[in-house]
Amino acid sequence: MAALLELDHVAKAFGTVVVADELSYTLAAGEILGVVGPNGAGKTSMLNLITGSLQPDRGRILLDGRDITAMPVHARARAGIGRTHQVPHPFGGMTVFENVLIGASFAGQRTGADPRTATVAALERTGLLAHANTPAGALTLLDRKRLELARALASGPRLLLLDEIAGGLAEHEVQALIEIIRALRGEGLGIVWIEHIVQALVSVVDRLMATNYGRKLAEGAPKTVMASPEVQSVYLGQGIRA
Repeated sequence: MAALLELDHVAKAFGTVVVADELSYTLAAGEILGVVGPNGAGKTSMLNLITGSLQPDRGRILLDGRDITAMPVHARARAGIGRTHQVPHPFGGMTVFENVLIGASFAGQRTGADPRTATVAALERTGLLAHANTPAGALTLLDRKRLELARALASGPRLLLLDEIAGGLAEHEVQALIEIIRALRGEGLGIVWIEHIVQALVSVVDRLMATNYGRKLAEGAPKTVMASPEVQSVYLGQGIRA
C-alpha cells in the first residue's frame, strides 16, 4: 500500500537560503509525525511545499502514490490536504459557526456531505460548539487556535498539517489542544505537526523528525531523536531534556 504522503528528495532554495535540502520521508494514514527545528529551519516552508503554495526546485511530492508536485493549491485541498497556520486569522465579524461553515462548504462540493452537519461535527471535535454563535473576533487565543483547527477539519482532510498550533498558549491550554489532537488519531488522519513545544509533540506523535536549514538531522522514536547529540547541539543546547 502506498504511503499517504511521500516527499522524495525535495529541494527548495531562495538564493543562498536553503529551506528544503533533498528532504525525503513518508507518512502513513493514521500516523502522526512531529517536526522540530530552530527558527529558520524550513519547517513552515516544508508545509508550503506540501500544500502547493511553494513549488520545489526538484524532487517529488506524492499523495496516496499520486504525484502532486505540479498540482495547484486548490486541487491539493480538494484531494484532501488541510492545514492550520501559526497565527490564526479568522473572519472576526463572522460567528464561529460561519467561519467553519466556509471550510465545510468547500468540502461539501467535493464529498457531497451536508456543510452544516460537517460544521457541527468540527465544532464538537474541537470543543467549540458552545461558542458557535460567538463572533470570532471575541475569542480567546486558545479558542482562535481551536477555530483554526475546526476550519481545517471541516474541509474533510485526509492529511492534516499543523503549524505551531500550540504556540503562545499556557501549559494548561496546550494540554487541551493535545487532547483534541490525540482524539484525531483514531479517525485515520495522517498528521504532520510542527511545534516548538517539544513536550507536546513527544506526548502525542508516533515519530519525530528534526530539521535544520531544510536538512533532516534525525528521524525516529521521539525520545531517541531528542537525545541525538546533533539535535541537542543544533536545536536544544546542551543539558536540555524533552
